[in-house]
Amino acid sequence: MRIQQLYYIIKIAETGSMNEAAKQLFITQPSLSNAVKDLEKEMGIEIFHRNPKGITLTKDGIEFLSYARQIVEQTELLEERYKKPDGNRELFSVSSQHYAFVVNAFVSLLKKTDMERYQLFLRETRTWEIIDDVKNFRSEIGVLFLNDFNRDVLVKLLDDNRLTYTPLFTAKPHVFVSKSNPLAQKESVRLEDLVDFPYLSYEQGIHNSFYFSEEILSQEHHKKSIIVSDRATLFNLLIGLDGYTIATGILNSNLNGDNIVAIPLDYDDSIELVFIQHEKTILSKMGEKFIQYLLEEVPR
Repeated sequence: MRIQQLYYIIKIAETGSMNEAAKQLFITQPSLSNAVKDLEKEMGIEIFHRNPKGITLTKDGIEFLSYARQIVEQTELLEERYKKPDGNRELFSVSSQHYAFVVNAFVSLLKKTDMERYQLFLRETRTWEIIDDVKNFRSEIGVLFLNDFNRDVLVKLLDDNRLTYTPLFTAKPHVFVSKSNPLAQKESVRLEDLVDFPYLSYEQGIHNSFYFSEEILSQEHHKKSIIVSDRATLFNLLIGLDGYTIATGILNSNLNGDNIVAIPLDYDDSIELVFIQHEKTILSKMGEKFIQYLLEEVPR
């Protein structure tokens, strides 16, 4: 398998056409087709369905494409780091579940950083990708949560991938709703209070196990359920549909505005926020500063 073949697969998937991909790659269509066939034979899978109307990814092809993109991205990062004139800039990267306090800590880090010396990356992404990013050194730090439900599964996964976790803080579960929601004036809510409101959660892609969910109680039945992919959409639906999600209760008005409120959930569970790193790494100075800013976001 060659890196060039992965570029080919990505371009074909983007264009949906072998001919168009060949044009954009400046190679002949037979050469491109043969390269794909060689790769499929080597991998033992069929990556594309071919039909008169075009070309589409198979189930194996969809999974293969996700790995191919990661490899290509890593290659581009290496080239960015060592080939470009500014290749002496240091890299610092964080992968996290969708937490506003992580973003705010990152903002604090940016304000105190000489941007000419560093390239900084913040990836709000899915739980599996966070683990994969840190495992493959794409990110120095990952931020996610553990609780009684997911702890055994996630800790084993971390151990299997030679990752360690360090507790940051523990929070009681809160419900996030808009300030116009009928529940907003309550001092606390119970699960039965939430039955008629849409439950909002983050999409986890092909690794859509309850254990990878970013919200506690995801394994419970919800009469109304909406799955989203980003924090802005989730907050818009909290406001527009009187929806709710379950999180740490930490909000930042600078990032979220004043339209979202956090109400304690009367439920016997806790949310332990942790950061993960590869067992072969030591936190950089930037990593240590980021963790410090992260802890400053936590109400005392």
